[in-house]
Amino acid sequence: MSRVFNFSAGPAVLPEEVLSECAASMMDFGGTGMSVMEMSHRSAAFQRILDEAEADLRSLMDIPSNYKVLFLQGGDSLLFSTVFMNLAPNGKADYIVSGNWSKKAFQQAQILGDAKLLASSEDKNFSYVPEISDLDIREDASFVYICQNETITGTRYPKLPDTCGHVLVADQSSMFLSEPVDVSRYGLIHAGVQKNVGPAGVQIVIVREDLIPEDLPGVPTMLRLKTHADAGSLYDTPNCWGIYVCGLVFKWIKRIGGLEAMADRNRAKAKVLYDFLDESSLFSSTVAERDRSIMNVPFVTGNKDLDAEFISAAAPEGLVNLKGHRLVGGMRASLYNAMPPEGVGALVDFMARFEASHA
Repeated sequence: MSRVFNFSAGPAVLPEEVLSECAASMMDFGGTGMSVMEMSHRSAAFQRILDEAEADLRSLMDIPSNYKVLFLQGGDSLLFSTVFMNLAPNGKADYIVSGNWSKKAFQQAQILGDAKLLASSEDKNFSYVPEISDLDIREDASFVYICQNETITGTRYPKLPDTCGHVLVADQSSMFLSEPVDVSRYGLIHAGVQKNVGPAGVQIVIVREDLIPEDLPGVPTMLRLKTHADAGSLYDTPNCWGIYVCGLVFKWIKRIGGLEAMADRNRAKAKVLYDFLDESSLFSSTVAERDRSIMNVPFVTGNKDLDAEFISAAAPEGLVNLKGHRLVGGMRASLYNAMPPEGVGALVDFMARFEASHA
């Protein structure tokens, strides 16, 4: 079977160049006579892979020298708790809830301490980003938390909130490396790589060094950021293969021009789909225009049976994983870095034909 256009929200499409590199090195990486999957994480060969991946990521994002880069495991669902336990020494933090992932983070913080809800868009099923211009942030809040791009509902912050001098923490999983960001504006960024960078099983954390606590009484060793920062992400066995693939993706992004070029490419892809949706008499976007994600695009026909028919008919056309999340319904096309423009073109062409046949 030929390659399909995979619109999955994660695990998601990877660059074909990277997949070819993975295949070529599967039996023998760099003359070691073994796959990275078989390699000791304490070996010199893997240390070079790890060091190079971090160096390339720092270069791509222009990460300041006073920030640590950690390659962890456990996913966002564990980081929700880890972030609160490490960055809220007084047990207080404020949250903006713009979708299901920031809601989950807020709920975990409520279990652990005093978490305040600053703003929410749940009243309209998270179809917009809440107002952030005049937030009632507590003076003693340790940080303000956002999910900058909500994968399920397809919203994206049009601008960062004014945190009034407080530390900003952002979940960037489904927008990570899709565009330039000013890392210095954040205290901590975390991202599961399976949406936009690599295979499932790696969590990247970028954290300002002064925010890493020296001691956390009562907090398990593995949930302390200092544990992993001091050990260079090698306190325990990391996801060696996942880190290797991420490193290849970093190099791929650099080859095509870096994050500025990636942002141009991603905005152009999203425009093709949103322009069609805005002109369509059958399909429509579910997100306020100002807050639309360029990574995750939910859309509907307004008829659940017709949505199901569309998803079923798209698969034989090589357009797969278009079913929307159960909390939104309809369809969702994730247009991550590795989705080629031809994939979006093929989707829009099929949508036009489907619409014409149901006029």
